[in-house]
Amino acid sequence: MRNIIFTGKGGVGKTSVAAATALKAADLGFKTLIMSTDPAHSLGDSLDVQLGPSPVKITENLWGQEVSVFGDLNLNWDVVREHFASLMESRGIEGVYAEEMGVLPGMEELFSLSYIKRYNEEQADFDLLVVDCAPTGETLRLLSLPETFGWFIKLIRNVEKYMVKPVIRPLSKKIKKIDDFVAPEEVYEKVDNLFSSTEGIIDLLADGSKSTVRLVMNPEKMVIKESMRALTYLNLYGITVDSITINRVMPDQSSDTYFQKWRAIQQKYIEQIQDAFAPIPIAEVPLFEGEVVGLDMLRKVGAKVYGDKNPLDIMFKENPIDIKKVSEGHYTVRVRLPFIDHMGMEPKILKLGDDLTIRIGDYQKIVALPIFLAGMESTGASFEDKWLNIDFERKH
Repeated sequence: MRNIIFTGKGGVGKTSVAAATALKAADLGFKTLIMSTDPAHSLGDSLDVQLGPSPVKITENLWGQEVSVFGDLNLNWDVVREHFASLMESRGIEGVYAEEMGVLPGMEELFSLSYIKRYNEEQADFDLLVVDCAPTGETLRLLSLPETFGWFIKLIRNVEKYMVKPVIRPLSKKIKKIDDFVAPEEVYEKVDNLFSSTEGIIDLLADGSKSTVRLVMNPEKMVIKESMRALTYLNLYGITVDSITINRVMPDQSSDTYFQKWRAIQQKYIEQIQDAFAPIPIAEVPLFEGEVVGLDMLRKVGAKVYGDKNPLDIMFKENPIDIKKVSEGHYTVRVRLPFIDHMGMEPKILKLGDDLTIRIGDYQKIVALPIFLAGMESTGASFEDKWLNIDFERKH
C-alpha cells in the first residue's frame, strides 16, 4: 500500500488538496482510502458527503473515513480508564474529573497513528491510503508520541513484571487496601495492545519507498516559516517530503490595483518558496472563482496539482538520514536539517550505547546505530550544506 500524508498550517487548504489527490488516484483506477485524523474533521464537507468512523464508499474506487477518537477510547481504553477513575475516586476526586484522569495526553493522536499501521499490516484492499492530518504542529506532536509513549509503556510493563506480579499482587490477597490500588491484568493487556498498535509506525512512515509527506502552504510569510520548521522536523524523523503545493494563488487577470498588489506580494513569496525548498517539486493551485467543495471542483484542483502525473508516484527521493564512510574507521551520520539556521536552535546530541539522540527544540529523534558504529566514539558535529554531520571514529 502506498501512503501519502498531507499536512500544513491550519487554513491553507490541505484537506482540499488531500481529497483532490485521493479522487485523482481513484479516477485512475486505484482503490483509494482517504482518512482524516484531524479532530476538527472537514473531509466530509470537502467531499460533500457524510463520513463516519468506518470507511464509507464515496464514488468508484474511493472510500472515506473520519477517525472517531471517542469511539476508539471507549473500545480500546475502557478498562484502563475505569481503573484510573476508581483510583481517583478513592482519593476524593469524583465524576468527570476522575474519568478524564484516565485519558493520557496524546492518546487521540496515538489511536490515529494505529489506523495507519493497521491498514498496512492487514494488507487492506486498497492501493493508496491518503491521510489528511491535523495542522502542522499537531502532526509533529503526533510523530513524537510513539517514542515518548514507548518509554512510558515499557516502564509500566516492567513495574508489572518485577513488582506487581511477584510482590504486590500476592500481598493484595491478604491486605484488602492494597487490592484496591492494584490494577487488574486486563489493564496491562490494554496498555500492551496500545503499545503494539503504534510500535514501528515511525519506521513505516520513514520508508520512502511506500510513505511520503506532502506539504500544503499559501504564499504568506508565516505559513512559509511554519513549513520550513515542518520540513526540518520531518527530516529529523527520517520522513521524506516528496512534493509541495502552493494553494490559493491569485490569478493574474484583474486590473484592479488592490488585487494586483496582492498578486505581487504572493509572487515574491512564491519565489522564496521555490528557492528555499528546491529541489522538492512544487505545484501551484489558483484561487478559484467558487468554493472548492464537491467532486467536480476537487477534480479541478487535482488537475492543477498533478496534470498528467500519477499521484501515487514518488515525486522526490532523498534519504533524510544516512551513514557515509569517510575513511577506514571514520564514519559520518548525516541528518538533513535544511532550515535549522532559520529556527535559531542548536541541536543537542547524545550517544548512549547504540542509541544516538538528536533533539531540536521540543522534538527528538532516537537513531538506533548499527553495531559497527555503536562501538565507536562520537568525535564532533558540524553543519554543511543543510546537513548535520556527526562524526564517529574507532577507539584507539
